[in-house]
Amino acid sequence: MPSKPILLIMAAGMGSRYGGLKQMDPLGAHGEFILDYSLFDARRAGFERAVLVIKRETEDDFRRLLRRVQLPASFAYQELTDLPAGYAVPANRVKPWGTGHAVLAARHLIDAPFCVINADDFYGAEAFQLAYRHLTTIRDDGDFAMVGYRLRNTLSETGHVARGVCDVAADGTLLDITERTHIIATVDGPLMSADQHTYTRLHPDTIVSMNMWTFPHAMMARLAEAFPAFLDQTLRANPETGEFFLPAVVDQLLAAKRARVTVTPTQHRWYGVTYREDRAGVVAAIERMTAEGTYPSPLWQET
Repeated sequence: MPSKPILLIMAAGMGSRYGGLKQMDPLGAHGEFILDYSLFDARRAGFERAVLVIKRETEDDFRRLLRRVQLPASFAYQELTDLPAGYAVPANRVKPWGTGHAVLAARHLIDAPFCVINADDFYGAEAFQLAYRHLTTIRDDGDFAMVGYRLRNTLSETGHVARGVCDVAADGTLLDITERTHIIATVDGPLMSADQHTYTRLHPDTIVSMNMWTFPHAMMARLAEAFPAFLDQTLRANPETGEFFLPAVVDQLLAAKRARVTVTPTQHRWYGVTYREDRAGVVAAIERMTAEGTYPSPLWQET
């Protein structure tokens, strides 16, 4: 019998805007982080184990957090030196290698279809249900899916955000995804800019990626295949800051017709603390969902 789906959580960058995990403010009434709610929703959706990709220096923090979590979890470590044979870290490189590399860092712990999420994004219960459903019905090694969000449900009132803007075919499959690094909310709707001078209007219902993907186990081999080609180019052109992005690998596989991505939209609002000023809104949303009965309080009840 195939192994049950795994939740893979990219947490190596968690807390970077705050100076580290220790400085992140808990958002739930009993000290819960956004990650707590993701693990809770994942367990309710059917996931029975998780793998967290972290930095070694934050392991103690995560172990303390996970003591209360009722979902078995293992750790993988994203490290600059985790490179294919024959490659070395550039002399001045300190920046991590990106989201594709973060997923690849967990290759030794993934033996089943898996869902990828960011640790500091609040996806909502429906998203995990959609992801788990796809993982249990994967047909072949090229059968991917992405939980898509309406752009209007992912914006910050505080400042600009980066989003993967998706072009979706009439049959619900992904045609391509383009990273837009500067999108702002305005009274007239969302606007994007490449230079912060000229702005283009985006439809509020545009589907965007919040890095919630579902993959067959074979995706690990696809990432391992793509990484050396990325390094060959980046070590020549941009050795200090070039990143191996997960969506870029998906795009390459789409272009090569080695994958198809079913886009499953959710109407749920995404929540996240992109800026410190976003915190009050996320706390208020969690309070509202708790009052409505979506989540218990405390989240992790003693069993």
